[in-house]
Amino acid sequence: MQSLMIAVLLLVWLPLPTTAAEIVLWPEGVPEPRVPAEPAEKVEMGKDGISRRSNVSNPRLVVYDIPRTDPAKLRSAVIVVPGGGFGRLADEHEGSDLCTWFNEHGVIAFLCLHRVPTGKLEQANAGPVLDAQKAVYEVRRRAVEYGIDPTKIALLGFSAGGQTALVAGANKPRFTPADPAVSVRPDAVVLVYPWKIVGPDNKGLRADVTIDATAPPMFIAQASNDPASVPQGAINLYLACLEAKVPAEIHVYEGGGHGFGMRPRDNAPGTADWPNRALDWLRTHW
Repeated sequence: MQSLMIAVLLLVWLPLPTTAAEIVLWPEGVPEPRVPAEPAEKVEMGKDGISRRSNVSNPRLVVYDIPRTDPAKLRSAVIVVPGGGFGRLADEHEGSDLCTWFNEHGVIAFLCLHRVPTGKLEQANAGPVLDAQKAVYEVRRRAVEYGIDPTKIALLGFSAGGQTALVAGANKPRFTPADPAVSVRPDAVVLVYPWKIVGPDNKGLRADVTIDATAPPMFIAQASNDPASVPQGAINLYLACLEAKVPAEIHVYEGGGHGFGMRPRDNAPGTADWPNRALDWLRTHW
């Protein structure tokens, strides 16, 4: 009986992660290129037991917050951008799972549900990049509301979300901020198997990525046997950061393939290792 009472008290008093409100990114209307409102947004469970979201026409942030133990202490924040090949969002194992994990480590997290599908458009990442930059702007604009240090906001992307996070973080604003004093550039970028960031013939980087001294610090995690996001892209990005004197860290794991997210794979230790390494790295910049 005593142990049961202790367990109940722990459930009452521990600061458990909670999913809070949503922040609509474009309340006055989504800029082009838009995604049609029909068919309606839906979430479906795949044969692998993982749910994925499709037909997102209203880009928004889902807030994963935890009770503040010290209201006077400002917190760090991570904006998570799931992958999905610009056709859908893998926002469970590359989204909500990671947001909850960050909550467990005392970090407020925001899940960026950017517009999809955009893969058949002339520039697939155009809309998602706009949404990612607006996400950084909105989180920083609300720093006081959420008790966030406005200089400690990271953008983390998986696969196509990694491409989105990289292009968003490495470029100037692609929209006109209502408050020009609020920066749209993240303070750090974390990329997990970023998709199609390599240049032609596996040399350099894609044309819409230019790494110079103003780029934010970058962390890159990648499997060497990834058939979708080739490791040359991650390595080229790391070398570009070195050349520009941008703080960077890279982990190229021998195995793991593509798309593991927060679901570790057998005989591939790196698929379970990368979140802790990313958090260690983020703390050196926070």
